[in-house]
Amino acid sequence: MPGAIHAEGLVKTFGDVRALDGVDIDVPEGSVLGLLGPNGAGKTTAVRVLTTLLQPDSGHAEVAGVNVLTHPNEVRRLIGLSGQFAAVDDLLTGRENLQMVGQLYQLSSRDAKRRAKELLERFNLAEAADRTAKTYSGGMRRRLDLAAALVISPPVMFMDEPTTGLDPVNRLQLWDVIRELVAGGTTLLLTTQYLEEADHLADTIAVVDRGKVIARGTSDQLKTQTGGDVVEVVVHDRERIDEAEEVLRRLGDGDPTLVAHTRKLSVPAAGGAKLLAEVIRELDGRGIEIDDIGLRRPTLDDVFVSLTGHAVEEEAAGGAGTPADAVTEDAAAEDAAAEKESDQ
Repeated sequence: MPGAIHAEGLVKTFGDVRALDGVDIDVPEGSVLGLLGPNGAGKTTAVRVLTTLLQPDSGHAEVAGVNVLTHPNEVRRLIGLSGQFAAVDDLLTGRENLQMVGQLYQLSSRDAKRRAKELLERFNLAEAADRTAKTYSGGMRRRLDLAAALVISPPVMFMDEPTTGLDPVNRLQLWDVIRELVAGGTTLLLTTQYLEEADHLADTIAVVDRGKVIARGTSDQLKTQTGGDVVEVVVHDRERIDEAEEVLRRLGDGDPTLVAHTRKLSVPAAGGAKLLAEVIRELDGRGIEIDDIGLRRPTLDDVFVSLTGHAVEEEAAGGAGTPADAVTEDAAAEDAAAEKESDQ
């Protein structure tokens, strides 16, 4: 049985850029899917299709059992959306922004005021409630936008990189809000570049790269694909990096990766702490001085290196596979297409 968010074979192109290339998504009711990927991977395009802001070139999608293409207005009544950028009215106060959203959803004036008050307190905005939004900091605007997406407590929620711009305290607070929503039965699709965020919130994860879903599973399953734990070594003497790399290659469970400017070597380590001790003994025996050494769980970058052969930062900056201008053109084309299709 299809989930509360279900898509098959979504394809969307912008000129020569294939933003979605046959994407399949399924999110069971009352669960969280974390959609991971670098900038330009297709995450935002998928969200825009599922929230009726873009029409796919081909494919099928349903939200809460309603066809996104044939009944977009019905879908909009069932969802909440917090996009990458805060969509608030700068000339209205925080309170007025939330009351306006409530009234657009046809809440009574009394209920809209009550709901606005609740959300302002929930997102630590009560003291700034009667200030115009243009006086808010970036983090405050982000929290106000997230509050607006929750005015009607929708059964299905889409959050596109919701914690961008939030400080650690407010990020943790938002995580608590998301957990409360899901505990109450809300289905959530969350896009993020942070594996830590998916670790804490997502029941399942789909990794997107170049418009395709290249891996699915729980956070632990994805980490296991990269070889489990990772040994990291910062070599003191740059001239001895090659020798240290040979040690890690021999003792580790894969080819080491090097971040040249920091002299940091990393290698998958199925042996965990035992392997770490062996590496320390070997480096010490060879007289290779190190500035730091440690054992850690894989990061999002490790997952992407394992799955695609390139790092998240490279892709986002226009490195391996995706020129920077193509990423920029993709985003600009999305915005233009979304505006055009929303007007129709």
